[in-house]
Amino acid sequence: MAQQESQRPTPAAAHFAASAEGASVHTTLYSGRKAPHKLHILVVGCGMGGLAAAHCLGKAGHKITLFESAPAIGEVGAGIQVTPNVSRLLQRWGAGAALEAVGVRPDAIVLRRYNTGERVGYTSWTNMEEKYGAPYYHVHRADLHKLLFDLAAPFMTLRLQSTVVSVDPDAPSLTLASGEVVHGDLILGADGIKSTIQQVVLGHTNPADPTGDAVYRAIVPSHLLLNDPELKELIEVPEMTGWMGPQRHIMAYNIRGKKEYNVVLIHPDDGSVESWTAEGSADKMRAEFADYEPRIRKILSFVQSTLKWRLMDRKPLKTWIHPSFRVVLLGDACHPMLPYRAQGAAMAIEDAAVLGNLLSRLEHPSQLSALLQAYQDLRLPRTAETQNQSRLNQKIFHLPDGPEQERRDADMRKATEIELRRLREGAAKPADALEGSANQWADEKKSMAQFAYDADEAAEAWYREGGDGKLQEALAGARGSRVQLSRL
Repeated sequence: MAQQESQRPTPAAAHFAASAEGASVHTTLYSGRKAPHKLHILVVGCGMGGLAAAHCLGKAGHKITLFESAPAIGEVGAGIQVTPNVSRLLQRWGAGAALEAVGVRPDAIVLRRYNTGERVGYTSWTNMEEKYGAPYYHVHRADLHKLLFDLAAPFMTLRLQSTVVSVDPDAPSLTLASGEVVHGDLILGADGIKSTIQQVVLGHTNPADPTGDAVYRAIVPSHLLLNDPELKELIEVPEMTGWMGPQRHIMAYNIRGKKEYNVVLIHPDDGSVESWTAEGSADKMRAEFADYEPRIRKILSFVQSTLKWRLMDRKPLKTWIHPSFRVVLLGDACHPMLPYRAQGAAMAIEDAAVLGNLLSRLEHPSQLSALLQAYQDLRLPRTAETQNQSRLNQKIFHLPDGPEQERRDADMRKATEIELRRLREGAAKPADALEGSANQWADEKKSMAQFAYDADEAAEAWYREGGDGKLQEALAGARGSRVQLSRL
């Protein structure tokens, strides 16, 4: 059970089935390996990435203290996609059964014209486990957050209402708003897009560029759709459906056993704020999508309230590590993702898995620099490419009506025909047939790179392919320094 300075908070709005309490105590990670040299790691931020890191680093044998500025932890009312690159980790960590209980496995992604609902793109997702080794789920954010909290709880001391106001990267230590100074061996900044720890690592704030977009998010009770003959298929056939239109698009899917329907509406920004919790106007949302097909207008008529946030883009950082090698970043603090590829939380959870695996090998303080450098080298290129794919989808989805949009639709229809023929005839599609498709989920090369990725295997491969030598070299250097000092 986590040691805490206040009573354990219940994450807001989590489903009763979203429980993995005690599961992580009975799992074996890293082939049972625990770091011979144990660190006290100060994790800043209790989001998806911070909790995943607390779990993985705790399983690696390290002492974890997690700092969160909020008085209680929880998540907003919105859906999230748990792709195979993440579900394989959650299964490995002991949360597979709970994830299955609260998630919905989508049959496919369907991309449609905004004003007619005509199907343009289609990729089946019924064979995700066969292709990528793990399932694809749609879940409620609060449920995923709760599962990660349960996994991390046995390994962390959680400190709520603990706002970090300054960092000494050399000590290393954190100073809290209360004036308390907390010392540790390593600081992990998982404090999101407006990261305080990032400023310490970089020496400045990474500039944010407006994308021109903002997002409405809403959840609709599924029974309202089931009661309408035109809408019930959206619940009965659990697909992720996208409606593409000029400067705007909608993504919608089932969550919580198909009891709720999650709707995400991306539209031109009109002065909103970059906040996950800002309220939006449901009436204004309906007006902005009044030219969408009748089914969308019906769904939006059910929305009583909505959240709205501004989308800002940030370029990949040159480094995630402070020169002292005592402060490092994770998740949105170093690679914030636009939502067009649904990989934001996934990348943060992968970061945690890689870092935990690597630091399970720490035998001596002298090896920490090599292990943190390996973490950055393994993760930065992958996260930067995922950021690029997200930006590309923004352009693809938002084309104005005209020749370029018509070429996009023709390209997606071609991919759809190939996919439907494969499903009818069992014919294998050529490996390169859909490479570069406007429907990025139809591009098998991209999907294999994104969804078949195994964060633990990436860390193990680093060790096999030269990492072992780097660690031994660092250890030998430290021992040599001690011998020289003893002769003085």
